[in-house]
Amino acid sequence: MSSKISLNVTVRERTGKGGAREARRNGYVPGVLYGGGEDPVAINLKLNEVIRAVNSGQFLTSTANLVHDGKKQLVIPQAIQMHPVTDMPQHVDLYRVKASQVISVEVPVHFHNEEKSPGLKRGGALNIVRHAVELHVRADSIPEQLDADLTGLDIGDNVKISDITLPEGAEPTITDRDFTIATIAGRMAQPATEDEEAPEADEVEAIKQDEEEGGEEESGESEE
Repeated sequence: MSSKISLNVTVRERTGKGGAREARRNGYVPGVLYGGGEDPVAINLKLNEVIRAVNSGQFLTSTANLVHDGKKQLVIPQAIQMHPVTDMPQHVDLYRVKASQVISVEVPVHFHNEEKSPGLKRGGALNIVRHAVELHVRADSIPEQLDADLTGLDIGDNVKISDITLPEGAEPTITDRDFTIATIAGRMAQPATEDEEAPEADEVEAIKQDEEEGGEEESGESEE
């Protein structure tokens, strides 16, 4: 998957908290560029571009093109800090990568064909164990999502990582087992059938009387 996110940046001359606050006042998001065998560089990113990237839902799961003075650098976003009240981006960490470089990244799992699952039709529930799977994958081959097919799954069945098609050359970071992505779970309690109806009120009263009489007999025997 080629990068669809492009971020224009400038080098931030003033570092530290003062420089970061100044950047935010001027409509930028302060950040740091790491990796690639080079020294870290303090940068400023345009606020509207960062917001657009975050709203795409792919900011932390795909590469981005960093543009500086007309030159492009492929990066992978490592972390983003959001303001606790305004929910606006406050700081971004980016890491330099090459297109052929194998990196670790979490990819979201999407589930399909719920209407074709006998278990779900019978009232079962989709119990999602992993909403995302971490993969070792080339930077230029990161999938937007992993697709899990629920067709034919009944209560008690599950979706394993082996059931999901991965991009060529990609593999999960967990390699020692065929781990579970989701299961089709049954309902916790089943409603009573016609043959298992609750006892009528007079039946309940009769049971109570039997219990009371039995208790009186036992009490009398113990007093003798």
